[in-house]
Amino acid sequence: WEHYLSCDGSPDPTVLQEINTFMSLWREDQNEDIQLVMEKGEQVLNLIEKLQFLLLDTPPNEITEKETIQYQESILELQNLLHQKYNGATERLLKTANMYEDSESGNMQAVIKDKNVTFCLWANLKKKVRFKNHMFYDAQHGFDLPKSLAMSSIAVRILHTHYDHVSPLWLQCQSVPKLEVLDSKEFTQHSKDNIEAPEEEEKKAREEPSMPAAEEMCSDGRKSAASFRENSNSIADINETEEETEKKSEVLDIPSQVQDPPIQEKTNDKEETITEENIVDLQQFLLVGGVYHIDALQLPPQVKQIKDWNMVELLGGGLEAYPYPPEEAEDATHPPIQITLRLSDTVMYFENPVIARWDPAGQQWRTDGICNITYETQEKSLTFEMDAFYTVALLQDAHQNMPYQAWELRPTGMDEAVLTVTTVFATIQIQIKGNQCMLSSVVVEEKDVLSHLTGKWISPHDLRAVLKKAGVNIFPGEYSYKYVSVNKKAPLAEVRAYQQMALVASAFAFARSKWNLEAGQEQVVFKVSEHLKAGSVEDKDWSLYMFNGQKAQKLKITETSEAFSEELEEDSEFHSTLYHMLKDFASKEAIAKVEAASFLFIDAVYQLLLATRVLTYS
Repeated sequence: WEHYLSCDGSPDPTVLQEINTFMSLWREDQNEDIQLVMEKGEQVLNLIEKLQFLLLDTPPNEITEKETIQYQESILELQNLLHQKYNGATERLLKTANMYEDSESGNMQAVIKDKNVTFCLWANLKKKVRFKNHMFYDAQHGFDLPKSLAMSSIAVRILHTHYDHVSPLWLQCQSVPKLEVLDSKEFTQHSKDNIEAPEEEEKKAREEPSMPAAEEMCSDGRKSAASFRENSNSIADINETEEETEKKSEVLDIPSQVQDPPIQEKTNDKEETITEENIVDLQQFLLVGGVYHIDALQLPPQVKQIKDWNMVELLGGGLEAYPYPPEEAEDATHPPIQITLRLSDTVMYFENPVIARWDPAGQQWRTDGICNITYETQEKSLTFEMDAFYTVALLQDAHQNMPYQAWELRPTGMDEAVLTVTTVFATIQIQIKGNQCMLSSVVVEEKDVLSHLTGKWISPHDLRAVLKKAGVNIFPGEYSYKYVSVNKKAPLAEVRAYQQMALVASAFAFARSKWNLEAGQEQVVFKVSEHLKAGSVEDKDWSLYMFNGQKAQKLKITETSEAFSEELEEDSEFHSTLYHMLKDFASKEAIAKVEAASFLFIDAVYQLLLATRVLTYS
C-alpha cells in the first residue's frame, strides 16, 4: 500500500515480472554516465532494502520458501547489476581520460561523490615515474605505485561504496531478535491477566528462512544467488531440535538468540568453526564504513579528435583488470602497492579497525596479503601495503560495547519512554514514541557524536541497522555468548521479563541491579520505580524485584545491601506476573496509564529490550 501511494515509478520488488523488467531495461540502457548511474543506484539500493526488510520482518507462516529464494536472488541480481554499471561508467570515463587531465601531472584524475558512493579514478596518461603516487584531495584517498606500474598504461580506481554488497547474503540478512507476538488485544490482555495453561500457549518455535543451495558463481567472481549457503547453519540449524527448544521455552516462542548457550552448542554441531587465523570470523567482527574496491585497470584506447570528429577504437572485452603481480612471473618478488584511506566520519572507531581483503574464491574476508598498517587517529586515516589489488574493508569487534555497564528504561509521557544503555565506550540514549524510536544521543568522552543519525524517528528494526552500520553495536547476535562473558539467564525468565517490562513501561521505570549477577540462572533481578513525573529517578525511589517467568516478588534488600537475599519485602506476597505484583504498590494513576498504553508502544519497547538483551548482557 505504501508502495502504491508513493507512485514514484519504481517497480514492486516482490513482483518478479516488475523487477525483471526493471533490470532488463537498465541492462540494455547504454547511457552509462557516472552521475546517472549514481542516481539510478540510489533507487536500486532502496529496492534491495525493501527486499531485505521483507526477508527479516515477514513471519515464516506468511512467506513461502519459493518467495524467500526469489527475494534473495533478486537482491543478488540487483547488487551485481549495480556493480556492472559502475564498471561501465568507469570504462566510459577512461575512454575520455584526456579530458580530465591534471594541469600539474598531465594525468587524469576525477572524484565524484554522493551519499552512497565515493568514486575516485586516476589514469596514467604520461607514464612518468615521478608521478607514481597520487592523493585524491576531495576524498583523502591515495596510493603509491611500484615503478613498473608507473611506466605502464594503467588506471587506478578506488570505489568506496558506503554499503556492503560483497559479504555473503546471510550476513546482510541476519534476523532481528524478535518474539512472535500475539494479536495486539490478546497480547495486552494475556499479559495483564493470569497466565493460561502451558498447553494452550505453546506455539511452534519461530523458524528462520533457509537459504537456497549454491548453484553457480557469477562471471565477475562476486557471488551467485546462494554463495552464502555454507553459513546458513548459523541461522537455520536451530530448527533441528524444535522439540527440545519448545520444552525449554515452555509457554513462549523463545527467539533463537535467547536460547541457552549449552543448547546452542548442542544443536549447532554443523556450524563451521573458523580455524585459520587469516580468515575473519564474521560472527565476531562487524564490517563498518562500507567497502573499498581498489582496482588496477587496463587503459582503453583514447578518444582522438580529427577535425570535427571524435574517434575511438572500440574493444569488445569491456573494462579489463591490469594483472599485478604479472602472471608470467609469479615466483619473483614484486614491490607492494601502498594505499591510504580516509575513514568515514559517520562511523565510530572505538579501537583500531582490522583491515581485511575479500577472497572471491573462498567467499570470505581475509587479513593476509596486507601489511605495514599505520592508523592515524587524529587524521582518521589508514595507510597499508598490499601485494596485489584487492577489495578491502574495515572491521571491528562486534562486541566491544558488551557487556553493558548500566541500562535504564524510563517513561517520559503517555506512550513515550527513553532507553539508556551505558557501555565502556559510549552512552546511547534512545527515545521511544508509539511504534517508533529515535536516537537521542551517543555520548563518547562527554562529547555528542553521530549527530547525522540523531533526531530521526524510525522503526526499531531500522535503528538497529543504522547503529550497527555506524559502529555502535548494542545488539547481541545468535552467537555473541561465545565472545562475551554473559550473565546467563533462563530463556523463560528473560523473555517473560521483557514482555512484562514493556507492558508497564508507560508508568514504571526499570534499571540494572548488581544483584542480577547473584540471582542464579533461573531468575532475573532489576530495579523498578513508579515514575509519572519528568526527570530522572532518585536512588531512594528504586525497589528491587525478582522474576523467574512464572513468579514475581518484591525483595527486602536494596542495591546497597551487603549480601544478596531472596527474602520478601514485608507486607508483600508472590504473584504470577510482574503486572499484578506492581499493582499491589502502584497508584491508581499509574495503573490507569498502564491500561491505556498503546499496544504499538508496548511492542516497540519489547522489541528494543529483546534486541539489546539488557538482562543478560550487562
